[in-house]
Amino acid sequence: MTGRSTTDRLQVDPVPAWGLGDVVLGVLAAQFLAVVATVVAMGIAGWRTSEEIPLWGGAILQVPLWFGYLGAVVLAARTKGRGVVEDFGFRFRPLDAPLGLVVGLAMAPGALPILCLPLLKVLDKTSDDLSAPAKQLTDKAQGAAGWVVLVLIVVVGAPLVEELFFRGLLLRSLQKRGLSDLWSCVVCAAVFAAIHLQPLQFLGLFAVGLVLSVLAVRTGRLGPSIWTHAAFNATSVAILYAGR
Repeated sequence: MTGRSTTDRLQVDPVPAWGLGDVVLGVLAAQFLAVVATVVAMGIAGWRTSEEIPLWGGAILQVPLWFGYLGAVVLAARTKGRGVVEDFGFRFRPLDAPLGLVVGLAMAPGALPILCLPLLKVLDKTSDDLSAPAKQLTDKAQGAAGWVVLVLIVVVGAPLVEELFFRGLLLRSLQKRGLSDLWSCVVCAAVFAAIHLQPLQFLGLFAVGLVLSVLAVRTGRLGPSIWTHAAFNATSVAILYAGR
């Protein structure tokens, strides 16, 4: 019984053509759609500043941003690759949930504050400045319905979308360009931290992004990083809820 030749294998399993260009396209599309949607929504609703946007409004305005990210992932996989599951490891195994929950819970209580302390001292900021963005978000969560919306945004939507884009398309594009696993994880974590546009939290977000990237590389799938991301966000929301 003869095996397939190299030529036959290449014809059956072509190398995906997606790459960093698709990442750039996704970031630009996401930001453009988010800005346009925000301007239109503020004009229609009469909101003068971002602080006036209610939580439900913020939830709706996440959709255009996520549409840009997910659109880039799906478009790249369908037109230049073999599908989201095969190309980006969008798979889950039974052990992914407990592994992700343990790692996410371990990071949440201290990762951001401890890692950001040096930067806070340099900039003469306090821990209140560090938690201000999250507090502004939780302040908008009025009643049980508000907290349900917040959980859907932060614990369900964000982990799925961000892991598919950053640990799926971006991380694997970096590896595809010839970067080592280590440097691919470092660059992916840096981009992930920077895209949040929260300078005080950069170091903490970088550390979280690095852990998520390592999980994706070591397991070859996104299940563990999605569960870890969700657990980290859920614990952060619970801490904020307890301290309101």
